[in-house]
Amino acid sequence: MGDVAVGARSGHEGPEEQPGHSADPAPAPAADGMSTGPDTAAPEETRVPGPQGDEPPKPPKSAKDKKPKSFWKELPLLIGIALILALVIKTFLVQAFSIPSDSMQNTLQQGDRVLVDKLTPWFGSEPERGEVVVFKDPGHWLDGEPTPDPNAVQKVLGWIGLMPSADEKDLIKRVIAVGGDTVECKGTGPVKVNGKALNEKNYVFEGNTPCTVDDQGGQFKITVPKGKIWVMGDHRQNSLDSRYHQNQPGGGAVPVDNVVGRAFVIAWPPTRWGTLPVPDTFDQPGISQAMSAAPAALGLAGAVPIVLWRRRRAAGRLDSGPGTRVSGGGTAG
Repeated sequence: MGDVAVGARSGHEGPEEQPGHSADPAPAPAADGMSTGPDTAAPEETRVPGPQGDEPPKPPKSAKDKKPKSFWKELPLLIGIALILALVIKTFLVQAFSIPSDSMQNTLQQGDRVLVDKLTPWFGSEPERGEVVVFKDPGHWLDGEPTPDPNAVQKVLGWIGLMPSADEKDLIKRVIAVGGDTVECKGTGPVKVNGKALNEKNYVFEGNTPCTVDDQGGQFKITVPKGKIWVMGDHRQNSLDSRYHQNQPGGGAVPVDNVVGRAFVIAWPPTRWGTLPVPDTFDQPGISQAMSAAPAALGLAGAVPIVLWRRRRAAGRLDSGPGTRVSGGGTAG
């Protein structure tokens, strides 16, 4: 018999198997095409280069990043917000008014622009003596006065408060007396409030007398009704104020509800800028004596029932037997 050839090839060029060793099966390919055997290397795209491999890769910048809006595109929104704020300020906080006459000289001149505080009246604050206030016409005070004719732009600016409104019939005067006060003028003055003479030379127009000697209302003595104020212009001989409306409903006194607010500063022109404080003469002792009597009487009337109640309570504790402690202002009898 012929010899059997050992290691004969079976038609492929693979390595020969050693006797006594079985060939290891080839590892099955993973689902993603990578070998799952123990010597499989990590894919190239997941390998972390260098020792700082814990830093995440930065995302590339997008070409669609938003750019800031153009100023001209935002301008209408800014204007709208400004107009709304101006309207709110005019309605609830501060409003500008123009001085159309000489009745408040030299404190105020024609053409002055004053700022009026409209906030404090919302909290129940009422006008006080010596303040310069703007108030709505209580009835026929402005009859015969010329009416301004503003253009369209002035009307809009006046409506939102950036300019004085020409449509509102308002007046500006100084508060001389408030509800409950007795105010009087005799001869050329001085004006007296609750019997106290006012020293008005710091604000009454130079050359004017505090009181006017005439029979149209310059001489008077009245008690201001509650809820009203008595007003006079600083240019006493050129002011149709409370004195000259005594024959009308209200007797010349202005209802507090008609007061728009207190003028506190001259805002225009810049050369006239200044505040409008209350003159010191209105702070003199005793001028408010008539007003302080009513609160004192009310306080006394309210205290009497409390004292009587405490006395009865103390007496009841004494009658309840020994050991009852008496407190408060009661007396044992």
